Amino acid sequence: MSGNRWQADTSAELTRRWGESSHELGNTSGDGSCPDIWELSNGDVAMIGQDATEEYRGRLPDGVSIDPGERLIIVPRSTVVAAKVDIPDA
Repeated sequence: MSGNRWQADTSAELTRRWGESSHELGNTSGDGSCPDIWELSNGDVAMIGQDATEEYRGRLPDGVSIDPGERLIIVPRSTVVAAKVDIPDA
């Protein structure tokens, strides 16, 4: 990055789901809980999951931090495994 801090481009659109939907994976009861992984129009990735920032903040491994404006989210393993086929190698 040559000294430039990465910033999310919130004007990028959600263009392609990686993997199967939460409904297809059985990770939701239809009550609005929908963990998901999406590729954005600029190539970045958006993840929808449960915010666990405060639960993990005091027990992060050395060298790991959550900066202001960042959140630690958790998605089901099955969501990530299902997305593997859509994740580019490079």
